[in-house]
Amino acid sequence: MTKAIGLLLILAMAIQVIKPLGLPGLRRRSDFWKIALIAFAIWTITLLIRP
Repeated sequence: MTKAIGLLLILAMAIQVIKPLGLPGLRRRSDFWKIALIAFAIWTITLLIRP
């Protein structure tokens, strides 16, 4: 499951570089790094919450 999520994130970043998604904060091609930053933050929070 984690590999699938990783692949989806890489795919979203590649799509952002080719054609911007148009979401708030993701309107330029150079904003692809924000997707990785958000994913890293969610991953960190998940690790902290886990028992």
